Amino acid sequence: MSGEFKNGLFGCFDNIGLCVITYFLPCYTFGKNEEKLGESCVLCGIAYAFSPLNLIFHTIARGKIREMNNIEGSLLMDCLTVWCCPCCALIQESQELEAPGAAYVERT
Repeated sequence: MSGEFKNGLFGCFDNIGLCVITYFLPCYTFGKNEEKLGESCVLCGIAYAFSPLNLIFHTIARGKIREMNNIEGSLLMDCLTVWCCPCCALIQESQELEAPGAAYVERT
């Protein structure tokens, strides 16, 4: 592993469909990301609709993705990224989880 996300934070337009969906329905993208991490898509999507829960849960999820894929970073950087650029962060995380060879939780 390189220790970095496969897509940059501002690589939002690499997947224009995901970009549009996330811009209008960030709850959906967050829920789908959480589903890949073994959580409930619906419950996480609903929780994302409420501030400041969305900042807390999103920061935690970003940390999980980093740890699972051996990406360098810190809790403070995750928090700042989620707070300053939530849509870009969601898209980056989704692209990371969809990348070939990405580590995520298999639901049985």
